[in-house]
Amino acid sequence: MERGGHDAADPVAVPDLVGMTVPDARQSGHHAGVVVISANPDGPPLGGLTWPGIWIVTSQRPAPGARLPRWGNVVIEFEELPGGEGAGVREPRIPLPDPGMLAAELEPPAEM
Repeated sequence: MERGGHDAADPVAVPDLVGMTVPDARQSGHHAGVVVISANPDGPPLGGLTWPGIWIVTSQRPAPGARLPRWGNVVIEFEELPGGEGAGVREPRIPLPDPGMLAAELEPPAEM
């Protein structure tokens, strides 16, 4: 018996990973009982290849619906989503802006 009480020889269905982000594809693969890997097994780990940024799965082998032994490998190809480099600087601005600065840009109230 292997992980989760299942025999490693039990075949499992390969999920459709194309169009998912790489982290979502890895999680979906794990839940299905397969291991998602990059095309170069001797290269850097998948997490290192796809960080930072948002990377989308563009193809996979074997195809969705194929049967693999539990914890068999599904090889993915992926590309970075344009503009997925992150949300910019997340550090607080110091010094903080003057609270009255934005109020100065408001139009004065209309006279009655």
